[in-house]
Amino acid sequence: MIKQILLVGAGGAAGSILRYLTSVFMVKADPFPLATFAINIIGCFCIGLFINLVPTSNSMRFFLITGFCGGFTTFSAFANETLSLVNNNQMPTAFLYVLASCILGVGAVWLGMYITK
Repeated sequence: MIKQILLVGAGGAAGSILRYLTSVFMVKADPFPLATFAINIIGCFCIGLFINLVPTSNSMRFFLITGFCGGFTTFSAFANETLSLVNNNQMPTAFLYVLASCILGVGAVWLGMYITK
């Protein structure tokens, strides 16, 4: 368990640093949040690669999928979980998950900002 925790932590640190550097060095494109958009799409692509390239029994999955992709973007995990629901023919649950995550996520950010204003 300690090994997995360290792998997730190291991967998360690497992903977070790369996310920061990507947002710093990307060309700003107001008003569209291009850096965040690109990070989310790249993270989704990476998690898709890692899921198929790294065997389930390989401990590097903790570093790459949970740690790196999780630190780089949690959107990749959201997209992967949604696709898993779709692949398991759980369309109503997938639809509800996407809709609720988007609406409640944006609403929660607004509420947090409103409360602390």
